[in-house]
Parts: sequence; structure tokens; C-alpha cells
Amino acid sequence: MAAAMHPWLVEFIQRIEQQQLPHAQAAGAVLTDAELVDLFDTQLSSRLLDLQSRIMQTAGQSFYTIGSAGHEGNAAVAKALRVTDPAFLHYRSGAFFIQRAKQRPGTTPLYDMLLSFAASSDEPIAGGRHKVLGSLALNVPPQTSTIASHVPKAMGTAFAIGLSKRLQHQGTWPHDAIAYVSFGDASANHSTALGAINSASWAAYQQIPMPLLMVCEDNGLGISTHTPQGWIQQQLSQRPALKYFSADGSNLAETYLVAREAAAYVREKRKPAILHLRTVRLFGHAGADAEVAYRSKQEIARDSERDPLLHSAAALISRGLFSTTDLVTHVQQQQERIARIAAVAAQQPKLETAEQVMASIVPPVRQQALPELPTEDRRKSLFQWDKHNVGKPQHLAKMINWALHDLMAQYSNIVMCGEDIAKKGGVYHVTQHLMEAFGPNRVLNTVLDEQSILGLAIGMAQQGFIAMPEIQFLAYVHNAEDQIRGEAATLSFFSNGQYTNPMVIRIAGLAYQRGFGGHFHNDNSFAVFRDIPGIILLCPSNAREGALLMRQAVALAAREQRIVIMLEPIALYMTRDLHQEGDGGWLCTYPDPSEAVPELGEPSVHGNGSDVAMISYGNGYYLSRQAAAKLETNGINTRVLDIRCLVPLHVDKIVAQLNGVKKIVIVDECRRRGSLSEELFTALHEHYPGRFTITRVNAEDSFIPLGKAAYTVLPSVDQIMTAVTSLHQQKGAAS
Repeated sequence: MAAAMHPWLVEFIQRIEQQQLPHAQAAGAVLTDAELVDLFDTQLSSRLLDLQSRIMQTAGQSFYTIGSAGHEGNAAVAKALRVTDPAFLHYRSGAFFIQRAKQRPGTTPLYDMLLSFAASSDEPIAGGRHKVLGSLALNVPPQTSTIASHVPKAMGTAFAIGLSKRLQHQGTWPHDAIAYVSFGDASANHSTALGAINSASWAAYQQIPMPLLMVCEDNGLGISTHTPQGWIQQQLSQRPALKYFSADGSNLAETYLVAREAAAYVREKRKPAILHLRTVRLFGHAGADAEVAYRSKQEIARDSERDPLLHSAAALISRGLFSTTDLVTHVQQQQERIARIAAVAAQQPKLETAEQVMASIVPPVRQQALPELPTEDRRKSLFQWDKHNVGKPQHLAKMINWALHDLMAQYSNIVMCGEDIAKKGGVYHVTQHLMEAFGPNRVLNTVLDEQSILGLAIGMAQQGFIAMPEIQFLAYVHNAEDQIRGEAATLSFFSNGQYTNPMVIRIAGLAYQRGFGGHFHNDNSFAVFRDIPGIILLCPSNAREGALLMRQAVALAAREQRIVIMLEPIALYMTRDLHQEGDGGWLCTYPDPSEAVPELGEPSVHGNGSDVAMISYGNGYYLSRQAAAKLETNGINTRVLDIRCLVPLHVDKIVAQLNGVKKIVIVDECRRRGSLSEELFTALHEHYPGRFTITRVNAEDSFIPLGKAAYTVLPSVDQIMTAVTSLHQQKGAAS
């Protein structure tokens, strides 16, 4: 039985038979006969896969119809690169993917892509979780429906490849590799792309190696919005330290020639380049997109004449490589082959349970020993700069700093990056002396762009570093949070754990700062991190916890390939006293590097009172400790728990430390709406119905103003004491 034919294919065959093809473009000596045939086969396969996806969708067998039609010239770009060059692909890169697979014998790109269309759990990269172009063997980390969010990590990967050579680090990709990233002309306007392009230029301008080849596949449309004529060339051709190339994506020979030249430039000069590839978009944005609603018939017809398949077919016939009859037969045979493969792919198993879907959210643990601790002689030399403080109790900022010194000595692949963290040592001096101790290749100042900072870190992590980016203030992460949510955290999920990006993201945040701040620096909103599957969020409240949790974070990144966020309370960085001025009650002795870190999710406990338990973290824990001392003088015996691990909450471990206490006050310095206290309150009632009587003390649902007014909307010691006293006086069973 003949396979169903899409109308485009019927017309394509008719045009070949009737010799109604465009004038064949001169190929010169750029492509041999065999290369031209090979590239045409790739283009044809990609086009037929797009058509097959639409046929499958009609039958309820396919779930994604954004295809590559009109962009198949990127097959020639793939040919110009090596299979060891990491490629971060735009979703219209089907031909690129197929052509790259030809460099790795034994791969089955057509079957794999059809499995992806059908959302089969047998699909080898995402396991049916999304239609992605990705492969571990082909060095194509998976991307989903990218706009431009993948461009920063491609930039980061390019930087990391150069960094690997400088640090003699054997990374995922070889020292002579270049990073490749493709995106559309509409995406070229996105702040994420612009930031990454700017960062690449910024580095190259300073002669920092940045082997990055960016390809803007310009079809003139962003769904229905037209890109102004000449805009992409004007925007991308005048960037400092960024070499501009341009090619007609309908002309295989020209595209290959220019792509080869661009790749050679990037590989030899270790500088970034942009290839402006002029393409067309055929069949609309996706299957449900009716182009006639926003494009004239004349415009659609004009683009159809630029179809790269028509031009490649004309070149084949012009060279005498196929007769019209033989070419039609070849096309029909390939279409029938893909239809047969699709019939098999459509019947393969699907994800059926939540457990199957979620299995790859957390990467598989790697069975590897952690590096040896630095020797005493090494540590003595390392801390010589601060010898007058060594052995004395210290505050949180100092102990995090000391922990970072020990960790960077232990883990040679830790690389820190962020604004002002190098010579200055950070706004709060938490990274003081680290650049002097470990050099400018491991402690890096960056541009003022959080999207690029996080993209840089993701790229470094994929290259085998333990990336440690710093976000200077919590408020600054909100304009870049998708680099964590949409890129870093999804990588394991969409690759079945084959790709990971182990990172420790340090963020200075939370409120209660004195003499500085206002909303932008006194931000108490980290709700976004609670809504990202797979990440870990740690928050130290004192100096000892700062050192132990930092060690725990790095170990989780190293052994379990986890993304860990260290939320560091700014107001507690330099806090020395607890109850009264000069008591030194919040200073701690530095824990020896050999001391075991706490079990993940295990809260710390102060006191053993059984009247009321206070559960908190960060500044709230500090205030609760002050309240506990005053409550004790009033005859109320309390217990104070520091959660430490805020995401995920380990409710059973928290309850185990209550030891029969029935009354609980949750002290949460964040707002009542959307705060951690909501989750904890709900979880305690759901998992332990009827056991506890619980109340909350929270910040008001307000932004934080400047100066003393800030304390009118934040929890206070008096509010905590009132809540505890009121709860203590209540009679009867928990409700």
C-alpha cells in the first residue's frame, strides 16, 4: 500500500518531472558530486520528516509540528563542523542534526527523531518527555522550544573550552573544539541572545578565547511578525570583536563555503563569529498556523520559489547526477522508507506513570570519590593572609570565605564567576583573597548581566567544571531566573540524565539590612526556586552552618551532579552578637574540613523545651533564638529548629526533631502569600493530621521600603514572642 503523500511532495515531484526547477546555482569546486548528493539526501530526509510529522499528527500519533522546512541549508553548516564541536540547536535544525549523525556511524537519526515526534519513551535522548534535537554521542545537548535561552550557555561553553586549555582541565569537549549555537531572526532581538552576544564580544575584545560560532537563521518572520528588511545584518555586523559572515541558505555550495570559512576563523583565532544564514520558512510557524492570515499569497509564493530543496534538486540534475525520472524515484523511495520507519516508531511505548516521567529530574549519582582534603601544610600556606583571625570565632561572611578557600584547594575544577568577585572580593568581601590564592582563571569578574553569568556557569558545568556563579543580590536573579528554571534544571530531565550541569549558585539576599537597601537590595522573595523541580536550596543562618552547608553544596554538585543554590542572608554576614551588644553570641569556631556535613534536610536544633517549637531559617532563626531566651524568663520552654535545607523540604526529618512537641510557630521572614511557611504548614497538616497546632509569623505582603520603615513589614522578636505566648496559652488538642 502506497504511503500517504503530503501536497507539497506531490507538487515537488511534479516540478521535477516537468523540469520546472529554478536555475541551477553554480557550485564551482566547492562540493564534489558525492558531497552534493549526500547533502541533498539530508535535506530531503529532514523535509520528509516534517511532512511525516503532520501526517502522524492527523492520525493522533505526533505531538509536535514545528519543523525545519526552508532551513535545510543548515545541513551544509553541520558538514563544516566536527562531531566533537558541541552544538546548541534551534528547533529548525533537523537537517543539521541528520548531517551531523553521518559523522558518527551507527546512529539512527531518522528513527530517533520519529520516536521524538511520537513522544515514545524509547527515544534515546529525552525519553518521550519532549520533541528535542539532542544526542550524547553527537555532542548535541538537548534544547526544547528555544527562543534564545540557550545562547548564554553556548557562550559559556565556548569560554569553558578555552578555560579548560588554560587550566589543563580535561573537559567534556576537546581543547580545539568550538561551540556552535543557532537561533532565529526574531530570537536575535531577545535580551537573552543580546546579552550572550554582548558577553562573547566583551570577552573577545579583551583577547579572552571565545571559540563560538553563532548562526542566525533569518527567515524574516517571528511567527507572524515580520523582521524589518536589513535589520539582522545591521544589528549583527557591527559588533566589536565579532566577525560577521553571510550566506544564502538556499544555496548549498555557498552555505558550505561560508560556513567552512567561519568555522575555520573561530577555530584558528579562538574568536566568536556570526553567520547570517538567509532562509525561508515554509508551511507556517507550526502545523496549526495559517500563514494566509498575516501574509499575502504573493509573499508566500515568492518564498516557495526559494525552497532549498528546489535549488538542490536543480543542481543535481544540472550536474547530470540524476535524470528527472531517477530523481523522482529516489524521492519516492525515501518517502516510503520514512513512512515505514514512522509506522514502527508510532507503535513504540510511551511514558505511562508519573514515576517514569520524573525519573530523570534528579541526575544519577556518579560513583566517584571526592578529592582529598588539602594537607595541613597547604592549608597553613593558604590561610597565611588571614593568620591573625585563624583560630578565633568568626561571623558568617568570614566562614563562607574560609570554606571557599578550603574547597577551591580541594576541588581543582571549581570556578567562580560574578560581578566584582575577583580583586574586590565581592560587595561583602565573601570572596576576598580567592583570586590571589587561585588565580584569575578560577575567580572571574563578569559583565553586569545575570543571564550571561548563569549561562556562563551552565556552559562551564557542562564542560566538567563545578561552576560557582555569584548573583550579587537576590533581586537581580529575577530577570534571569529562566536560566535556572528553563535551562539548568531541565537539562537532566530532557536528556534522561545523560547531560548534567553541576553548579553551586551563591545568592546574597533576604532582608533586615541596616543602613542600606530598600526593595532592590532587601529582597525577601525566593518563591521561584521552590517551583523548580530538582534543585536544592540551602540557607545558612550562622557562621558554622555557612561553612558546613557550603561543603555540602559542593559535594552534592560533584557526586550527584546537582544544582544547588546557596541563599546567604546579607544581614547576618557580619552579625556578631545575639542578645546584647558585645556578647559575640553569633560568632562561631570554624569546623575542621574533615568534619561530616549534616545529612541533607536534617534541621539543626537549639534547646529541648517541650512547650512550643519554633521552626525557621535565616534571619527568622536568628530572631527566634532571641525570642527563645526572653520566653524562657517568662516560664515558656521552647525548641528552635533551623531548617537549613529549604528545597526540598524534608518534613519527616523536621518532625523527628520535635520529639512530641505539639505546638508550632513557623517563623518565616518572607511574605505570607507565596512563602515557605505555606508549604510547611500544609505539609505538616497533610502528613500528620491532627497532631499539631500551628501558627505562622510572616512578613507583610508588601515590598520592603527604605530605612527603619522596613522593620514595620518584617517579623520582629516581639511578634514571635506574642505568637508563642498566645499558642502556649491555648488549651485542648491540636487542630
